[in-house]
Amino acid sequence: MNESFAENLKFLSSHYKSVAEVCRRLDLNRSQFNKYLSGRSVPSRHVFRSICDFFGVEEYEILLPHAEFQKIVSVKSTDAPADGTPRPYVAYLDQLVRRSRKDLAEYEGYYFEYSYSMTCPGLILRSLLKVTDEAGGTTYQRMENMARVGTGEPRVKCKYRGMGFYLNDRIFMIDYDSLTGNEISQTVLYPNYQHRLTRLSGLKLGVSTGFRREPLCARVLWEAIGRRISVKKALRVCGLFDPDTSEIEPDIKAMIENRTEDSGYHFRVFARG
Repeated sequence: MNESFAENLKFLSSHYKSVAEVCRRLDLNRSQFNKYLSGRSVPSRHVFRSICDFFGVEEYEILLPHAEFQKIVSVKSTDAPADGTPRPYVAYLDQLVRRSRKDLAEYEGYYFEYSYSMTCPGLILRSLLKVTDEAGGTTYQRMENMARVGTGEPRVKCKYRGMGFYLNDRIFMIDYDSLTGNEISQTVLYPNYQHRLTRLSGLKLGVSTGFRREPLCARVLWEAIGRRISVKKALRVCGLFDPDTSEIEPDIKAMIENRTEDSGYHFRVFARG
């Protein structure tokens, strides 16, 4: 990694309120990020991709000479219609954010997500989610480990970033694969009407990462685990499980089972039993 990286990273970070905000959004350690800014250290390949994805620049661009990089970023930031009107999709998203009920703020915190894996059929996937209320909207991250828990298999990490909307008594979560940028998924959840938030159930539509890339739909359940947790400990128990595992509660397994009723034609969310 060349010397221009640190200078370009400083320039990108200057567009935010503080370095602390950038670190929080990237979920990176502040002291380690400062080393990147000073040029004393370089990020791993995985972190490097995450940084580029977060700032919306290509990997080769952030390594360009600083003067050239500034011009590219300037063009990107002003790449709008000549009459000054915003891009259509910005207006659409802004409208949804305004219509989204403020109630979604109470769902801030960490969750375990359970569903049958679309990539590894027949196995249950437990992932970690972080829902954050910020800047008048709701964002979230989903972190997956596509390896069997307890087998010693090397971790296979996937990371998704997205936005949440509370519209007409339903929660809509839309995210994309922040490492590859080649997948968008959507989850629709029933809100929690109980005094204490425990679980949210719904349906998830996505694409398997196999060579066929099939569009698939599965039942999904979110289990609230708190607003302050040890992320490292939580990630250790995330991964793939056999359906007969004792590590996942039986009622959770029942609520994510993908089957239709005898008279049904579509997947429907299982009500609490």
